[in-house]
Amino acid sequence: MDSNGYSDPFVKVYLKPDMGKKAKNKTQIKKKTLNPEFNEEFSYEIKHAELAKKTLDISVWDYDMGKSNDFIGGCQLGIQAKGECLKHWYECLKNKDKKIERWHVLLNDNTVQFED
Repeated sequence: MDSNGYSDPFVKVYLKPDMGKKAKNKTQIKKKTLNPEFNEEFSYEIKHAELAKKTLDISVWDYDMGKSNDFIGGCQLGIQAKGECLKHWYECLKNKDKKIERWHVLLNDNTVQFED
């Protein structure tokens, strides 16, 4: 939260290991809100067999003009994930060409590396 009591959040989605610029996506910034809704979709052109080797980093940031953005939290979907994130990843792999939507708790810890 900024000093005005709000945040200007946005989401970064990154498919790793790196596939170049096509692997990174970012939502629009939602101005002055603590309860943003991001109804945006991103897709990646990748062979289904290759997807099992990838990790999807999802991170939420607070946009700050003129200084570095603040990390709010994130989660990772992939074979290295745990709990509900791993279950979601397996569901996605099992249901090719089907949209699988889930809510995830954002983690704000140092054990996961998110890109700024």
